[in-house]
Amino acid sequence: MTSRPAGRPAARPSHVAVTGASGGLGAAFARHYAAPGVRLLLIARDARRLDAIAADCAARGADVATLSCDVRNAHDLRAALLAHDAAHPVDLVVANAGVEASVGPDGAPEPLDTVLAQIETNLSGALASVVPLLPAMQARRHGAVILVSSLAALEPLADQPAYCASKAGLLAWGEAARPWLRRFGIQVTVACPGFIATGMSSHYEGWRPLEWSAEKAARHIAEAAARGRGRVDFPWPLVALIGLGKLAPRPLREAVRDLLFRLSVH
Repeated sequence: MTSRPAGRPAARPSHVAVTGASGGLGAAFARHYAAPGVRLLLIARDARRLDAIAADCAARGADVATLSCDVRNAHDLRAALLAHDAAHPVDLVVANAGVEASVGPDGAPEPLDTVLAQIETNLSGALASVVPLLPAMQARRHGAVILVSSLAALEPLADQPAYCASKAGLLAWGEAARPWLRRFGIQVTVACPGFIATGMSSHYEGWRPLEWSAEKAARHIAEAAARGRGRVDFPWPLVALIGLGKLAPRPLREAVRDLLFRLSVH
């Protein structure tokens, strides 16, 4: 079997799986890829909202299947992914499902169950969405993975420690896995977006500079993945500020982080 060059996914994948697809960035990914000749597997917890997105994508010509599942339920998710891939080989999986929370009023700690929910969804759940599909992709020597991390993985937000930790872990896994999976023709793209206007992010009370729409962000990430890029960080002014901040003395960086924390916590 002839395979395309390693690390170069097709510009328009024919079979895409998207987690967190019932709204926000996940729904934007689903709509972006929806087209005649494309099969979508849309995964999310909320079956009602998921069905509405599926209907929208079907109206755009895509063949759509849905799976109502919490990505934290790794056993059931793995079984469903393997069964689906056996019938309809997935050539792109978008690990997008995520949750976020912040410290409480006056800096009260996040409850432990909230901390664990972020780690289990944003990191463990993302990997549970990807890892089961890798052996078949390796055998086919074809596939692509998009991991939705965050700029918070590069510059942690003092009022969201658990969220930042979960996204930093996902970034690290993607960076480590890229050269390994490239040998099998599998492209790994890690996206580190800034603020995106979604239902989840609307609960964040901190400063939200240079916020993008979900549609703009999904398109930007998908186009970068189609070009075979391993990383896509945006918006560039925030990326540049983070890069410059890394050059500043640690006491100055801590002072800025403390100021932002005071502005964010009420």
